[in-house]
Amino acid sequence: MAATRSAVSRAPRARSKAAETPQGAAVADSAPLQLGELSELLGYVFKRAQLRIFEDFIRCVEPLQLTPAQFSVLVLLEHNPGRNQTEIATTLGILRPNFVAMLDGLESRELCVRVRSTQDRRSHIVMLTDKGRSVLARAKRLVATKHEARLNALLGEDGRSALLGMLDKLSKF
Repeated sequence: MAATRSAVSRAPRARSKAAETPQGAAVADSAPLQLGELSELLGYVFKRAQLRIFEDFIRCVEPLQLTPAQFSVLVLLEHNPGRNQTEIATTLGILRPNFVAMLDGLESRELCVRVRSTQDRRSHIVMLTDKGRSVLARAKRLVATKHEARLNALLGEDGRSALLGMLDKLSKF
């Protein structure tokens, strides 16, 4: 047993990462990460762009405390009164449990209301309230004058049209 302890005590001790890291590595750690092939993958680039666009959108409508998904729901409700919640969720690609939670939040803020359908008692239709219409109108003004205006300035009219056309093709992929 003494021999075993002696051998273990002579074994080199594990060094901390800091000790193993060359002094120059601290500078390299502060440099931006290299993306490799990620910068050429459409899905990755779209996701990064989406995150930046959503951040800007949220900043623009911050006084109204709306997410892009909530704004989308309110817009669909405005243009499709009396449609059921399943249709709205499906159109926006929102999973049912997530959509129900989102509607709960919008209802608690009195922006919309769910009522049982007279044609299918298992279904609920969703409608904007007067407050919901008012909040949506304010949100649309903020989005148009700030968020979309910044994107339009960045892309230009031709770039915007081209991008919308390409994204439409991809959405049907």
